[in-house]
Amino acid sequence: MIRIFPITFILLWSSAFITTKPIVDNSDPFSALAFRFFFVAVGFYIFSIYSKNSIFIKRSNLIESTLSGVLFHGFYLGGVFFSISIGMPTGIAALIVTLQPILTNILSGPILNEKVTIKQWIGAFLGFIGAALVLGLDLGSEIPIFGLVATLIALTAITTSTIWQKKLSKNLPLTVSNFYQAIGGCLFHILIVIFFTEAYINFSSTFLIAMGHQIFLVSFGAFTILMFLIKKNSASKTVSIFFLIPAVSAIMAWFFLDENLTTLDIVGFLITSIGVYIATRD
Repeated sequence: MIRIFPITFILLWSSAFITTKPIVDNSDPFSALAFRFFFVAVGFYIFSIYSKNSIFIKRSNLIESTLSGVLFHGFYLGGVFFSISIGMPTGIAALIVTLQPILTNILSGPILNEKVTIKQWIGAFLGFIGAALVLGLDLGSEIPIFGLVATLIALTAITTSTIWQKKLSKNLPLTVSNFYQAIGGCLFHILIVIFFTEAYINFSSTFLIAMGHQIFLVSFGAFTILMFLIKKNSASKTVSIFFLIPAVSAIMAWFFLDENLTTLDIVGFLITSIGVYIATRD
């Protein structure tokens, strides 16, 4: 059963980029995420009760899990949602944030005492070359500058969150940790809405279907699988499953959202995927 988790994760995680577009077409990104993580927090609270795990934890664990949620559900997802809401192609957003395994491998050495090899540096080089091919010709035209900045912030946040979570993953049961992470993400987006934007959600059938997909299949499904894999494996080994996501997301975006997919884009996606694979394989 555990062997199918990586494949299931790749499909669910890639599909999240596709359902983000109809969500931000019917809401501002931060109201949508606050809405999403309110229900995710309620869901994990119910799961915690069902599994008989107490949500009353040490203050230090509460702060650590909440901050992890701010990084992952706040800065990471906020950056991705915002970038797509201002015109960032979903496949390219997926490509940028999926450079995470390379950064995780580089940083896991000094932080988690995991050795970074020459092979990993070669993979990192190929990964960034591939990303440059996809981004280079479209930057400023098809790719908005602020969208790129927001996606780079998301990349930094998911990398930091993965390493942070690996250091904390043995401290709490998974349902309790996910509960406080969801609370952290919800509060983050509520504060963004209060101080920086105007709340707006159009509760159309399209929004509700897409949001239901992200709550149940992504937050309860893919995210729980990711946290489980981080807990069971090394950080560098866990993120190796990300190398297929850019290509899968780009194909889904081409099929479902009719986004352009040029020959140069395909070459860039392939080079990046190969680079991430080399950087993270055993």
